[in-house]
Amino acid sequence: MTDDEAGTATTAADSEGGGPGLRERKRQRMYQAVSDAAIALFLEKGFEKVPVAEVAAAADISKPTLFRYFPSKEDLVLHRFADHVDEAARVVAERPAKHSPLDALQRHFLDGLERQDPVTGLCDNVHVLAFHRLLYGTPSLVARLYAYQERSERALGEALREAATAAAAGPRAGDALTARLAAGQIIAVQRILALENWRRMDAGEGAGAVWPEAVVAAEGAFGQLRSGLSRYAEPA
Repeated sequence: MTDDEAGTATTAADSEGGGPGLRERKRQRMYQAVSDAAIALFLEKGFEKVPVAEVAAAADISKPTLFRYFPSKEDLVLHRFADHVDEAARVVAERPAKHSPLDALQRHFLDGLERQDPVTGLCDNVHVLAFHRLLYGTPSLVARLYAYQERSERALGEALREAATAAAAGPRAGDALTARLAAGQIIAVQRILALENWRRMDAGEGAGAVWPEAVVAAEGAFGQLRSGLSRYAEPA
């Protein structure tokens, strides 16, 4: 058996076992290694001051190879968000029976707050704080982050549409635009909650001390999603 045949057999065996194959694991490790090398340089010198060629050299790969993995310089940083792009959609698709999509998303966000998941903004780990300062302090990274969030919105919109269709929830149950509008509101709520938590972390507050208020804020925000914008619909 040749090395290629052995690799193919191993990949197939791994895939049959339910996990990623050897080739996919190698690919994931490459993504992680290059991204980590890039972020270390960006944190040390500043995003704008590090050319892509320097990142490639630090990762011991060629510049063309780097761009095969990362379409843009910003993606070297935003790679850490790649696994979260379809997270909300997965939560909806995999929610327990008799749980509404909104209930499942709220529970998931609250669980993230309890774990101090960096995605919720409620994390005072020094490395996470440094990463967030790099991210939110670099306009081109913030702009690229919005592109990732738009992808999350599209994925969630499709998941909501499928959930509504399955539940036959009214005459517009499977309406794509209605689902996309709902997804946009949900993603916006999660983004604003995370930014507020991050603002407090950046100001020096501890995650443990902020957690109770973060929970109250999240519950209130999801409650507002349920009730709609009725409080703003009436004239003052």
